[in-house]
Amino acid sequence: MSLDQNMEKVLARREEIETQLSQSGSLSSDELTKLSRELADVRPVAEQVLVVQQLAQALADAQQMIEEEGADPDMAEMAEAEIAELSPQLTEAEHALKLLLLPKDTDDSRNAILEVRAGTGGDEAALFAADLFGMYQRTASRYGWKFEVMEISETGIGGYKEATANISGQDVFARLKFESGVHRVQRVPETETGGRIHTSAATVAVLPEAQDVDIEVSESDLRVDVFRASGPGGQSVNTTDSAVRITHLPTGIVVSQQDEKSQHKNRAKAMKILRARIYDAERARQQAERAASRKGQVGSGDRSERIRTYNFPQGRVTDHRINLTLYKLDKVLAGEAIDEVIDALASEDQAARLADG
Repeated sequence: MSLDQNMEKVLARREEIETQLSQSGSLSSDELTKLSRELADVRPVAEQVLVVQQLAQALADAQQMIEEEGADPDMAEMAEAEIAELSPQLTEAEHALKLLLLPKDTDDSRNAILEVRAGTGGDEAALFAADLFGMYQRTASRYGWKFEVMEISETGIGGYKEATANISGQDVFARLKFESGVHRVQRVPETETGGRIHTSAATVAVLPEAQDVDIEVSESDLRVDVFRASGPGGQSVNTTDSAVRITHLPTGIVVSQQDEKSQHKNRAKAMKILRARIYDAERARQQAERAASRKGQVGSGDRSERIRTYNFPQGRVTDHRINLTLYKLDKVLAGEAIDEVIDALASEDQAARLADG
């Protein structure tokens, strides 16, 4: 479908929705909500369509003025100057419209479950996992998102074997979805007397939060085990069987939760994570099918893919998917400069999807 056809389609759909909403008395509350949301999505696209049409018309008028026989030389000169000004404006406006017309990831507006796990590197990997978890916590604070820690398994020296959080707010998944993968750190550990640089890694997973309506989990598909919660070193931290381990038998996905003293609360948290993992597994399967015919995506989405290196001696952060290097390591880990990486990844993804379209 051409850009002109798409523009007409957008304007026609906006008019159709506005007509339906003007007769809201005949609509159910669900229909009213659905149409209002669609109008909110369509309106900025329709406004950009009008901008493109106005610029295209002004450019056509200026070109016609030059082509007319016996045109006044001064008027022709003015028209040429107008064309020189309008042409790049139209190109920019059409590009902005094409971005707005790209199919949206339906999960972009969802909240997210963040999981950070220490990988290779022992204690140093666990310390790095804690650094990453803190980076996302500070990023969430900057955006005004709610960052709810669901579970942290500590090493006893300030490191995290694994940590999970529920992040809620506007467009959380849209901003963080490219963070999934293996993050590598290169630095001299505090315990290293010889000054040797060690390489360690941590794995980040960002899952779109699934609602009950998205994933139907049958009780018969679950095996639920309860046990006593334990702290660093394995010592018991509770005298009752409040910790919960849930296994989803069809997929083999296992979730444990022990942060709360209440077994009921631990089960509720575990079920939220379980739904997110099942939903994410299905999403990954669908993406893999689409990726088979799409070469220019930002990374493979594979959790085992090394996506970024944090080099402390050089103060450098390099994202390997787009070959972006920033010498702002401290600011990135502080959550202040991570936007530069996220924005670059989003732009690359948009460019790839435009090329595919």
